[in-house]
Amino acid sequence: MQLIQLEAARIIISVFEGRNLNQVLSESLRQHTAYTAQERGALQDLCYGTLRHYGKLAFMRDQLMDHPARDPLIQYLLLIALYQLEFTKAGQYVIVDQAVSAAKRLNPRSGGLINAVLRNFLRQRESLLLAAESEDASRYSYPQWWVDALKKQYGEKAQGILAAGNQHPPMTLRVNVRHTSTSEYLALLEAHGIAARIVAPEALIVQDPVGVERLPKFAEGWVSVQDAGAQYAAHLLQVSQGMRVLDACSAPGGKAAHLLEMADIELLALDKEEQRLTRVRENLQRLGLKAQVVCGDAATPNDWWDGKPFQRILADVPCSASGVVRRHPDIKWLRRPADIDSFARQQAQILEALWALLDNGGRLLYCTCSVFARENQQVIDRFLVKHPEAAQVMTTLIADVAISGQLLPDEQHDGFFYALLHKHH
Repeated sequence: MQLIQLEAARIIISVFEGRNLNQVLSESLRQHTAYTAQERGALQDLCYGTLRHYGKLAFMRDQLMDHPARDPLIQYLLLIALYQLEFTKAGQYVIVDQAVSAAKRLNPRSGGLINAVLRNFLRQRESLLLAAESEDASRYSYPQWWVDALKKQYGEKAQGILAAGNQHPPMTLRVNVRHTSTSEYLALLEAHGIAARIVAPEALIVQDPVGVERLPKFAEGWVSVQDAGAQYAAHLLQVSQGMRVLDACSAPGGKAAHLLEMADIELLALDKEEQRLTRVRENLQRLGLKAQVVCGDAATPNDWWDGKPFQRILADVPCSASGVVRRHPDIKWLRRPADIDSFARQQAQILEALWALLDNGGRLLYCTCSVFARENQQVIDRFLVKHPEAAQVMTTLIADVAISGQLLPDEQHDGFFYALLHKHH
């Protein structure tokens, strides 16, 4: 386990140098082919868990030290061990001993420091946790600017949003209605010993997450993994047979596949990164679906558009991903306040470009996985002022969501925003 602790510390250092957690973790797992399945799972848990709770863990570590350790790996190794002590069920003294052994691999003298800090934590745990409640960044484990932005926008609801972002995300499935019904697939899961519940027309939440290889008929395209919040897109767009539809910013292709499962449409799946389109093609192939897959920038349609208007456009625009931080906990530590305004400018540019491709009488669904209004309704409001021929269609999302279109993260879905725009004749 000490090697896993060290590797987790190296990965987290890479994240704070600006790298994507999923990418660094994937590279590590490809490099360490000798890891057992248990070790691979442990490495993932240490990285995700430490980043979810980084604010609180870093506060307590710093309270326990007069000055930072010279070796950054020791600094992050302490965070890993503190995460294990506070948030896992592993034995306390086993964790301490493993961390000490890991530190000694770096420097024989570092073992004493690790041992002293962790044992002091165990002695002072209650007072440290109480002290961590006094500052927002350590209490919620988010940057202060993020907490301030949510409090300003949501008031009392902010605390629930912050808490939801630190939970383990649910494993949600989307049933392919071309093959079976949601209730029939639920029965099939139960027959295979997998408990689940229905939360939306095609959405099932698995009680205890499993590998996709254990899902019955997965390889045959009967089901996909997709958050329930993301599944609202296909329903809100209301496609029907024969429509010409654009899914801009399509990768990894979950929403495109859902649209194709619901109706026989002529779909163009667009993304600006060819590498990401590989996932789109793989998903469509597994599901037995067909679409035109094109590499291109949604903001510059002259480079790829054939001049034929679309009756429906899905604009799943780049954003801060602030609504999905429980799946990507590195995001909250890598984002900066200026990024939100930068995304908003990019979103407005894409929306403006795509609007010109929409047929008269057509509908465009603007969506993000953000909870910040600057990327959401404020972008739409500015667009509507410029375009009198556009109207926002007030729709209640399938579950219980207000007509604003803002889904807040909870136990059933991630955070999303949807705005449906109609183009008048």
